[in-house]
Amino acid sequence: MTNNNMMCDLETGVCGVAGEEEMEMIDFSQPTKKINLYYVTDPICSHCWAIEPTLRRFMKQYGHYFNVKTVMGGLLEKWHGGPIDPANGIYGPADVAGHWREVGEHSRMPIDGSLMVDNPVQSSFPPSRVFKIIQQHHGEEKAFQYLRRAREELFAFNQNIGEASVLIEIVNGMGLDGEGIVKEADEQTGHDLLHEDFALTRNLGARGFPTIIMVNEENKGVKIVGGRPFEYYVSGLTQVLGEEPNPTKQPALSALLEEEKLLFSKEIEVMYDVEKSELNGFMERELPSDRYQKKEILGESYFTITE
Repeated sequence: MTNNNMMCDLETGVCGVAGEEEMEMIDFSQPTKKINLYYVTDPICSHCWAIEPTLRRFMKQYGHYFNVKTVMGGLLEKWHGGPIDPANGIYGPADVAGHWREVGEHSRMPIDGSLMVDNPVQSSFPPSRVFKIIQQHHGEEKAFQYLRRAREELFAFNQNIGEASVLIEIVNGMGLDGEGIVKEADEQTGHDLLHEDFALTRNLGARGFPTIIMVNEENKGVKIVGGRPFEYYVSGLTQVLGEEPNPTKQPALSALLEEEKLLFSKEIEVMYDVEKSELNGFMERELPSDRYQKKEILGESYFTITE
């Protein structure tokens, strides 16, 4: 009903209906995040690259329910004379190339893979240590941004992220001190931080990547291993919350592209429930043509913000 009370009370100083309290405390803060989400991963994990579209949407729409802690799991310390993963036919770096391409084709998150034949990554520990240094000094969000940039360079653009020069360039591109961070990562601090993550990985019972573990205040949780559909993660969150979570609206495409700098077609399709055949029309509706560039790589489209 419309309030048409135009009378102002001289005693209370209120125009309209006065409240019962002259002064009251109101809490405008967001609800306390009661869930811890552990994401156990590795910079050279191809299936972790494949789930980026789904994981991004989950974090964007449900991140107000949980605190994220990204944990490095140590996928490859070094190549040696024996088999690394004989169950999957991985005896040397060249065997990885075919597996990566298969993951890329299945997920539509582009993976070149030829690097592992021509100039293979010798260990995932150096990029993992850089992650830990950024996480320690600049926080989870900045470290997660680095992890994304490193994977882009490795999987799509075929850069060896095991090499210091490549890592320095990636970190510099984020506006940080690449040389200083990469140097610190190779010192004792970097090694110690990484081994703390390895211990946490063991304590969490994570043996494969990606593993996502959500834990509530009662120390009850769910563990999700491997790439799963978006609804699977929502269901896991529902279980640990004990109630149906309410998602926030997806961010505007312009804001997301500004934040991420580069998005592949699959990432936009997953975030906004867009069919592949409808993507171009969606982009034209959401963004002026002079605000983005469309490029192609390995049979897939990707989009960047126009400088």
